[in-house]
Amino acid sequence: MSDAESPDTDFDPVAPNTGEDFEPVDVFPDSDDFDLRPGADSCYKCATCDTNCPVAAVDDDFPGPKFQGPEQWRLKQTDDDYTVDDSVMDCSNCMRCDNACPSGVPLSQMHNTARGEYVSEQMDKLSVEYVRNRILANYRTSAFFASKVPRLANFAMNFGPARWVMEKTLGVTSERDFPEFARQTFREWWAERGGQATSRENAKAARNRRGLPEDADKKVAYFHGCYSNYNTTEVGKAMVRLYEAFGYEVVAPEQKCSGTPMFANGMLDDARRHAEVNVSSMSDLVERGYDAIASCTSCSMALRQEYPELFDIDGIEKVAANTFEAVEYLRIHEDLREEVREAEVDGDLAEEFAYHAPCHSRNQGLDRQAVELFRDLDGVGVEDVGDSCSGISGTYGWKEEKYEKSMQIGEEMFEHMEDADGETGMTECPTCAMQMEHGSGYEIRHPLELLEAALVE
Repeated sequence: MSDAESPDTDFDPVAPNTGEDFEPVDVFPDSDDFDLRPGADSCYKCATCDTNCPVAAVDDDFPGPKFQGPEQWRLKQTDDDYTVDDSVMDCSNCMRCDNACPSGVPLSQMHNTARGEYVSEQMDKLSVEYVRNRILANYRTSAFFASKVPRLANFAMNFGPARWVMEKTLGVTSERDFPEFARQTFREWWAERGGQATSRENAKAARNRRGLPEDADKKVAYFHGCYSNYNTTEVGKAMVRLYEAFGYEVVAPEQKCSGTPMFANGMLDDARRHAEVNVSSMSDLVERGYDAIASCTSCSMALRQEYPELFDIDGIEKVAANTFEAVEYLRIHEDLREEVREAEVDGDLAEEFAYHAPCHSRNQGLDRQAVELFRDLDGVGVEDVGDSCSGISGTYGWKEEKYEKSMQIGEEMFEHMEDADGETGMTECPTCAMQMEHGSGYEIRHPLELLEAALVE
């Protein structure tokens, strides 16, 4: 007997719910925070992030990115009494978990949000850890004052007894040498040189040499960041001269710290104050046709990813969409590969280089660009020293209790550097450069310096 011929029954199905009287269950109450639920729901606990975490590899007590991100976020939504676990402060903010996740879970955004909540609501503001982290996170402030008396600062910051006191009272490791402060900051050099007006004239002259229209629309806003301003000013100078040689007018707008060390230490209020200045300056220039260029991969990462993930500031999306790492930008807009192929380097930079791609360059898809770019440059050899993390992760490796872990993380890189042909290192990240020099004793250069030596007469 077919279903159509089935006998009558007393079955009386309930009328379908058309939605008119349906009230959905409010699982997660309304919040002013960024909506992280889609990211948390995308996590299917494969643990790929945990296996790619350099901190978890050396610290058995660290629960890993999966717990710090989606699992802790879910706990917060379903348990009003849940407080952020203090292990979130052991995350180094290398962001390798973002790159590893097959589902696109915004892990670092979750970590930064949780860390900010922990510091704001749970951390003792009078504790040594908080004071130490606040000082390290606001490096720009310390560097500003140190740059006024650079010789004295360089002596005092590396004076043995002073370093011992800093370790015992603040927990800043005495194992590392503090970076030297330049006797003239990049911005002082920039102003003395003539600022934007001189750059405009240099760019016009370069356009004439290249056969380009004198009024060609080639202009960039340089986000030099803290380190190129106060310490490695040669990187900033190389960036300016290189871009001018390609016919670009360069401006160096008002700016503060990118906020990267503040994110890593949960100081989101500090980071927002700095971001508001940076976005205001850069968005005005983007409106006038400038692109934002950064020579530090952590700075470009902050402007193009972390700002729009963490802050709702007018103009932030436009700045993010028009921010580039310095070498990346030239690879996009110029025939940089051909220019390098026809060039030759001699003198101090005719070297074999051991190149390390910073974690934050990997997150931007830039980890192979230096190796690929320089492979055809006469007089130079560049060898990739592997895909491991350097271990310092900004301020992480400067903390006394994390120093040994940072060196364990960097051990693979140190071994590869020792096995490489060259005895000069290369990287785009200033703190990775510190770690490379500390662990190998090599001098470390930036790709922009090599490009300047090859292409600028």
